[in-house]
Amino acid sequence: MVRWAHQVADQFPDGQLYVNLRGFDPRGSAMDPAEAVRRFLDALGVAPEKIPVDPDAQAALYRSELAGRRVLVVLDNARDTAQVKPLLPGAATCLVLVTSRNQLTGLVAADGAHPLTVDLLTPGEARQLLVRRLGAERVAAEPQAVTEIVTRCARLPLALALVAARAAVRPQVGLHVLAEELRDTQHCWETLTGDDPTMDVQAVFSWSYQALTPAAARLFRLLGLHPGPDLAAPAAASLAGVPVPQARSLLADLTRASLLTEHTPGRYTLHDLLRAYATDLTRITESDQQRHAAIHRILDHYLHTAYAAARLPDPTAELPVLAPPQPGVIPQALIDSQQALDWFTTEHRVLLAAVDHAATRGFDTHATQLTRTLGVFLCRRGYWRELATAGRTAVAAAERLGDPPVQVRAHRNLAYAYGLMDRVDDAHTHLSHALDLAVQTGDLAGQATTHNHLAVLCERQDNLAEALDHARRALDLHQAAGNQPGQAGALNAVGWYHALLGDHQQAIVYCERALTLTQSLDDRDGQAHAWDSLGYAHHHLGRHAEAVTCYKQALALFRDLGDRYYEADTLTHLGDAYHAAGSCQAARDAWQQALAILDDLHHPDAVEVRTKLAALDLTP
Repeated sequence: MVRWAHQVADQFPDGQLYVNLRGFDPRGSAMDPAEAVRRFLDALGVAPEKIPVDPDAQAALYRSELAGRRVLVVLDNARDTAQVKPLLPGAATCLVLVTSRNQLTGLVAADGAHPLTVDLLTPGEARQLLVRRLGAERVAAEPQAVTEIVTRCARLPLALALVAARAAVRPQVGLHVLAEELRDTQHCWETLTGDDPTMDVQAVFSWSYQALTPAAARLFRLLGLHPGPDLAAPAAASLAGVPVPQARSLLADLTRASLLTEHTPGRYTLHDLLRAYATDLTRITESDQQRHAAIHRILDHYLHTAYAAARLPDPTAELPVLAPPQPGVIPQALIDSQQALDWFTTEHRVLLAAVDHAATRGFDTHATQLTRTLGVFLCRRGYWRELATAGRTAVAAAERLGDPPVQVRAHRNLAYAYGLMDRVDDAHTHLSHALDLAVQTGDLAGQATTHNHLAVLCERQDNLAEALDHARRALDLHQAAGNQPGQAGALNAVGWYHALLGDHQQAIVYCERALTLTQSLDDRDGQAHAWDSLGYAHHHLGRHAEAVTCYKQALALFRDLGDRYYEADTLTHLGDAYHAAGSCQAARDAWQQALAILDDLHHPDAVEVRTKLAALDLTP
């Protein structure tokens, strides 16, 4: 900003006035506005004997001196609006440029100031900074190290300049060594420190931090314990154990202090260096017990909100029994299925990070339960690799807990993710382990659900008779365990495999029983699958109108549940029914919608649908 002032100096023929207001001076000696006014009067050439003693009179004289002049006034490093206002000239011919680590919203509201946030450098600009300091040849020689340096410096000019200086005085040291130093978040500050307090990243951060209220400073520290990458006010409230309105106010304080960025409305983030700084402060300031309690609160926040979000669209979903949330936890209020889906869509990356965070911080139960509550959303939206990653973390956590039912579910859920990714051998290994554990402990429900999963796996391998056998065994076990939702799913599975084996009348008998039971249980996911199975059976009996009706019922439910894969699967079946009935345009529309979803999910089923469309285009 100051540099820009020099570039436009010729537009202000009556000169420039510059003052460093020391608003964030490390010695805490912010300049009094009266001192700045006196300096300006001296710079304007006012004779000392003509300068009044009274500060208000001095300010009036300052404004009189600028009247009618074209002067650029640069107020650098301002602390707040109160420090700036006495230095504003009354003349419309003057331009005032203010720089500050705070947002100075008072100037915007009362004085019509135009705010301009100086963003981080782009990756390209950051790279060019290193090229200017180190030379193009040295930067080009280690592109991966340069990328890591840019990332770990969070594209902050000061941090990059310090790393470049460290590289310049150590020409024999490779840039990859500096990247490794920055990787160690506890000791990276040694690389980001100069011999001047103004050239020390940690010191510069501290100037803004020390100006915070105690409550805002505490929230900033605790943000270092958040799993990331961003958060909303309810999560911040749970993290700090304060009411949501207070959390919003504190987040606004941190944003004004440029220690936090509201990157989208209502969602806040801090870059990696500020996160490392906050984490260091937390380690120094908070006790082990306080840090543990804060982590427990934020994990409870996400777990209990995710549980509610999973329940809203599917009240019969098999979810873990949760312990009550810790005092101070405020789960986010969700009203309906759409809000639940929107919340999962917004938060799923945070939730995935929370699974890993829980496992590495000793909260293994949270790791397993978060994976289960998040798993339904990940499956429906096609995030299967992410589901597998979380599943592996959950399996390791379950093994540490040594709780057989938890282990059974963790292995089964990971197997399901592997099955979706066509990693059949890996899926079979985990399902076999889950079944062995369930049998050893007499867990009938666990055995039944695992047989359900084995049936799906056999179907993927075209072992339809074996799939039907697993489905029947699952039905018997669910009945023995008195598990009605499980019975409904198993009835539909038995019907589905009868249909695939060509016994469509028997399929309808089982699937109609499944539909009736799922409707009595208000199990919309189960209803959707039952309608899809019935559509398939009617289609293959030549009852195309009935098939279309069934598929449309299934499609509406899958869309309402946000289940993208089964929406595409049902659209494919619907297109098949239309095609068999001679409605080629309706078939094309359904298949094109299915293909768009499958391509977006990068699912191999897209090949089959693309083939159907190509064949349709060749039809005379």
